Amino acid sequence: MKMNAGIVTSKLEETKAFYMSVLNFGVTFENEFYLLLHTPNHEAELSFLLPNHPTQNSLFQKPFAGQGMYLTIEVDDVDKEYERIIKAGAKIAFELRDEPWGDRHFAIIDPNGIGIDIVTYSKPEE
Repeated sequence: MKMNAGIVTSKLEETKAFYMSVLNFGVTFENEFYLLLHTPNHEAELSFLLPNHPTQNSLFQKPFAGQGMYLTIEVDDVDKEYERIIKAGAKIAFELRDEPWGDRHFAIIDPNGIGIDIVTYSKPEE
């Protein structure tokens, strides 16, 4: 089984630019109303769809309202990603920090208002 999350948004161009320049995603497929992006290692995909497109069922018509969703991207070296993403010009939503349950992470926000938690997991402190 394979899965990708989809977000209905009118911001296809801004979204494509953000995910490609800040997170190094690539384009798997795109047309005038749909964008499918993949992670740099091609292990996961994320799709974006224009709202109210006549080719789509009414279930997929309403745009994302900007709340109640987040993405987590696990990386090998969160410190390195933090520095790279700052250099790419992304606004940091919360700074790099360590959590008692083992996460070392920071967050950014995509053009659609989706929080993206960028994390390296480790064993919790004893």
